[in-house]
Amino acid sequence: MYSEKSARVAVAGAGAFGLAVALRLARAGRSVTVFDPAPPAANASGVAAGMLAPVSEALFDPVSRDHLALMRRARDLWPDFADALGITVSRAGVRIEGSDAWRAEIAERLERLGVASSDAIDEDWRLEARSALATLRAAAERSGVTFDAGAVVAFEPGALTLADGRVESFDALVLATGPGVRDGRIAPETSALTPIKGQLLRAPPLDDDAAVVRGEGVYLAPGEALAIGATMEAGRDDLTPDATATQALRRAAKALRPALDLDHAAVEVGVRVTTPDGLPLVGWSRAPGVMLAVGARRNGWLFAPLVAGMVAAYLTNDNPGPEAVAFDARRFEKA
Repeated sequence: MYSEKSARVAVAGAGAFGLAVALRLARAGRSVTVFDPAPPAANASGVAAGMLAPVSEALFDPVSRDHLALMRRARDLWPDFADALGITVSRAGVRIEGSDAWRAEIAERLERLGVASSDAIDEDWRLEARSALATLRAAAERSGVTFDAGAVVAFEPGALTLADGRVESFDALVLATGPGVRDGRIAPETSALTPIKGQLLRAPPLDDDAAVVRGEGVYLAPGEALAIGATMEAGRDDLTPDATATQALRRAAKALRPALDLDHAAVEVGVRVTTPDGLPLVGWSRAPGVMLAVGARRNGWLFAPLVAGMVAAYLTNDNPGPEAVAFDARRFEKA
């Protein structure tokens, strides 16, 4: 029944995954409602530098090191996806800055990845996260997607239960939210997820440089405000700013750009969730009618078009593509 155009689909979560999935399903003729109690952009996708950066992720995040080819394929979906929506993708790349010893270490890592050693990574891109979320939401609304501020607490085919006690009729639920679902209650596979608290600083830009700068322990991402990030606090899921956790970030940023005024920098906090292998869970849960699209670690934006296409394929009985095995929602149950 999920493949029928009359099927009603609920999407829990209005981040990059949730909005991209909702838009794709609505354009496939499905009736879609997105449920999220948070204000627009008040999620990990909004508290992000908007990186579409497979090489940087493989280079700086050990969990992602073996996924470079997959992440490149995901990035390559972005030009058509962005052009169709009017989302601007910056291809100014990433520049490596720091001590000679540290840059030599980075050069060795690049060689091990099979990437030509250089102080510039031209194939890594970025977007403005908050404006991209707004664009996705507006496109979804134009395509007929309904938005509801309710929080999903339970689901079975035909009955979606919300925190305020409402019970709505839906045929399928796409679980595309993070920290609040990892207890396995709605979908048992989410028990494999763990939280990572990330704190990011926003400061006025110092110049018009469009490239992301990567230094030792920090990145500086240009945009409407300079994004200085980010902490990776494994196991934490609180949204309280923690000055102690950002001290090393501030020192690293000042070492790169001494003129930065970090005393007045805004602190933003988001919580991501990750799987043990750093790749999201995408596919049918053992829970009837529940489709998973969760656990992107730091790559929610990078994987959004790919995951949206996979979810739409599952829900229309089409082929989800070559990433289905790597993203298999039940893969940790088989271990």
